[in-house]
Amino acid sequence: MSDLLTLGFDTSAAHCAAALLRGDTLLVARAEEMTRGQAERLFPLLEEVLAEGGVTWAELDRIGVGVGPGNFTGIRISVSAARGLALSLAIPAVGVSTFEAIALLAPWRSAAVPAPRDHLYVFAPGGTPELLPAAEAGDPALPPAGPALAEAIARVAAQAATEGLAAPAPLYLKPADAAPPRDPAPRILDDA
Repeated sequence: MSDLLTLGFDTSAAHCAAALLRGDTLLVARAEEMTRGQAERLFPLLEEVLAEGGVTWAELDRIGVGVGPGNFTGIRISVSAARGLALSLAIPAVGVSTFEAIALLAPWRSAAVPAPRDHLYVFAPGGTPELLPAAEAGDPALPPAGPALAEAIARVAAQAATEGLAAPAPLYLKPADAAPPRDPAPRILDDA
């Protein structure tokens, strides 16, 4: 691998995590556990990671972003940040699922991401993700802690082919579970 500078980050769980790679060398990896506030913390964290790595935004070659599955709002925070950065810096952004990041670390095992109500989203090599009760999931590999997850996302992104690459998009395995609004829709008055 060349000296490609790759910034990877993720806010799909209760963390804000980022890692910076130069080729195969990890320069910096940081994560902060948080249940809320990722939108406000993401860019300051990214700037701290770049400063610690001695790199400026303009020097980046590629961005890797965690696309989920995970927290609906957290995924949207990272994906929109990556898309904006890629556009403004004129560099590719690569969406990396948590399953892909886990597979990089444990390619021989099924990958699993925690889901609500004691369930797991399980992705077996060559299969499709499925929702299973944790007791029936066997012994899958779970996501690593924040800094290691961000590093794996950066490594997958650094190795990805970027020709014809689509912009990163959230990986949702089920529809959002937001309740419908309780208030009636506003009445629209016709100007005519």
